[in-house]
Amino acid sequence: MGKFSRTEHTTPSNQSFDESLRSQDPEWGVRNLEDVIAVAEKEGLRFVEVVEMPANNLSVIFHKN
Repeated sequence: MGKFSRTEHTTPSNQSFDESLRSQDPEWGVRNLEDVIAVAEKEGLRFVEVVEMPANNLSVIFHKN
């Protein structure tokens, strides 16, 4: 569960959070959900669903193939 973006940042707080993470380490940040799904599938996971959570978070469900 966490902060993911579907296209662009959905709220100013998500953008601020992303900037804060990247200021600590350029490799960190809010990830694009489609990119996360693509990497997971390459690693043998099957995308199942996205569950909307409180505070603009998403829970992304995968199953191991």
